[in-house]
Amino acid sequence: MIEKKKVALAACSGMSPYGLVARVTSTDLVAENNNIVSICMGATAADKDVFITLIKKYPIITLNGCDSNCTIKILEQKGVKVTKNINVFEELDKKNLKPEDVSRLDSEGEVCVEYLKKKIKKDVLG
Repeated sequence: MIEKKKVALAACSGMSPYGLVARVTSTDLVAENNNIVSICMGATAADKDVFITLIKKYPIITLNGCDSNCTIKILEQKGVKVTKNINVFEELDKKNLKPEDVSRLDSEGEVCVEYLKKKIKKDVLG
């Protein structure tokens, strides 16, 4: 069996419903796949050694909650080029999905997470 190369997910840590969906999507995908690791953006911004090593080790897919693209900006400040960027707001808007809560997933938030997970598995992770 051929092992897939590992990738890293760097999710938005912003305080919006879309940021929450990005974080839960990332957490779920990491829990469900041995070939995905998660990047903590707060620790990366604070130059925590283990995350500085991780961001240079694996291709990084960012899950940005909005057009501010904070995850990309933080990673670029650390000298890392992002492999793929997913704008969570844009992806969900295409399907008229709208999470409502910034701190708890409601049923609509769960629908958003499941949609994004399927899209990322199909279109990004193959």
